[in-house]
Amino acid sequence: MVAAESGVQIGLRSVSKRYMTASGDAVDALADIDLDIMAGEFVAIVGPSGCGKSTLMMLVSGLIPVTTGAITVGDAPVKGAVSKAGIVFQRDVLLDWRTVLGNVMLPVEIKKLDRETHLKKARDLLRSVGLAEFEEKYPAELSGGMRQRVAICRALVQDPGLLLMDEPFGALDALTREQMNLDLQRIWLRDRNTVMFITHSIEEAVLLADRVVVMTSRPGRIADILTVDLPRPRGAQTRSEKSFVDCVERIRRHFMALGILSET
Repeated sequence: MVAAESGVQIGLRSVSKRYMTASGDAVDALADIDLDIMAGEFVAIVGPSGCGKSTLMMLVSGLIPVTTGAITVGDAPVKGAVSKAGIVFQRDVLLDWRTVLGNVMLPVEIKKLDRETHLKKARDLLRSVGLAEFEEKYPAELSGGMRQRVAICRALVQDPGLLLMDEPFGALDALTREQMNLDLQRIWLRDRNTVMFITHSIEEAVLLADRVVVMTSRPGRIADILTVDLPRPRGAQTRSEKSFVDCVERIRRHFMALGILSET
């Protein structure tokens, strides 16, 4: 586990979320979530579709309220949108009419931060992901992987301390996804933001995370938390190491025990 001054600590205490449908029925998305994420830690959340993974991220961001329980980010209780958080979704949601640099600078403009300081940061981020020559291009001129790199730069330009990522590479092809995993790990090792990373891929979770949180079916509860004790940086060769395979198999066994995966 790592810690860093740039990251923020997250605490969830007895967190539950209930939605009401249009017909008046109650749907319990999450139940009794207790979780601490240390400053600078990379935590991955895995679980079946509909288990509340994305809801959990939205609760931590403050974009939706908890039904019961409490969440803190840093020293402050979450009562609304968390200003320290940068968010990356599965779809990059770039603005087609803004250039690459203009998209990255959007949070700076919205929050009225110092433009010159953050312009340098934006250009440094784009350079770090190999997009320095694409500053004046528009989203339609980029590949899917390039668009997601822009989305990550946009989330990081404000030095958020907390990076929330909801299936950010799910729509990418396998080779691009593998490269994006390496890019993300490199950026995280450099900046040490706290990361909450939602994924359906067990292998991706183990490759990237310090700890993997395993969720049950809805209402989502924490079934297990695994510490991934693998040296960094991690790459393609890591996947063949026994400790990596053992972590992946332990998570698979949880899902088989829950009836989410079958052995045949």
